[in-house]
Amino acid sequence: MKQLSIIIVNYKSSQLIADCIESALPYSSVNNFEWIIVDNDSNDNSQQFLTTKFPFIRYIQMGYNAGFARANNEGIRHSKAEVVLLLNPDTLILDNAIEICLNKFIQSSFVACGVQLLNEDKTKQISGSYFMKGGINHLLPLPYWGKILKYFATLIKTKKPSVDSAGDIEPVDWISGAFLMVKKEAINKSGLMDEDFFLYAEEVEWCSRFRKIGNLCIFGKIHIIHLIGETINTSSKTKYSGYDNLYDKKGLQLIVSNHLRIRKQYGSGWFLFQLLNFTLTIPVFFICSILNNLLRINNPFKDWNKITGFTLNVLKLWILTPTIIAQKPYFYKVL
Repeated sequence: MKQLSIIIVNYKSSQLIADCIESALPYSSVNNFEWIIVDNDSNDNSQQFLTTKFPFIRYIQMGYNAGFARANNEGIRHSKAEVVLLLNPDTLILDNAIEICLNKFIQSSFVACGVQLLNEDKTKQISGSYFMKGGINHLLPLPYWGKILKYFATLIKTKKPSVDSAGDIEPVDWISGAFLMVKKEAINKSGLMDEDFFLYAEEVEWCSRFRKIGNLCIFGKIHIIHLIGETINTSSKTKYSGYDNLYDKKGLQLIVSNHLRIRKQYGSGWFLFQLLNFTLTIPVFFICSILNNLLRINNPFKDWNKITGFTLNVLKLWILTPTIIAQKPYFYKVL
């Protein structure tokens, strides 16, 4: 039996997946792993391309764009190993990282683990984080208002939630879904990923359930490269990279998924608190943007497209609010 089942979700990212698997091939450990590709209805030649290039992979067609949680759940259901690894297509394996991580993990009492993610230039990126009550760290990307909140948080020396540089064994509350290794026994106790989520925040909510049964960590001395957002930026044709984008369809998905996670993890009160802050940010964004551009001798309405996009996204969140509050089963796909 294979030691590890590796699940990669594909949506029009076959070349990235090929590069990822190619990066693991130099290490003999690759033969000990079960490779499962779950396709979210790419409607291209991904299956033929990947199965021809890598005959050892298992290829599963979802038949529709099921998003991250549902596709990974399907992969988990088909997996045979006692440990599973959710691996992003836009990752590259360094120095036999998967096997080294697996060996450390199975000898530990941790229920889930990750590794130190690196940018393409080998600088470190956030690989895991600590929970903040009510998910208030999600207010920090808010235009202008987020900077004000961050200033006051610094004054009172609030602990930074994200782990920029992990130690050898860094305990965390949640792990990036780009590389998330989990023991099947933990999944049996906590359940699969929540299928209300389409994309973003699903691994955070999942880890919150793992934290109720055990500890999670980042193995900081094990590294892989993660090309942040490469897959979704290409497929959604967004011009904003990273996870601070709140202005287009990708931004709407981020806003909805983060609020959904907060409702599920912390309750309706914290959800409404977040929603109120996002709503009050609209006039703050409008006024501060005009004043800032005037001071810089720019067009006062230079940020109009961002203001409009953010406002529309918050209005769409309000439309979804009754369903989120009621916790009715719903597929929150807005991208």
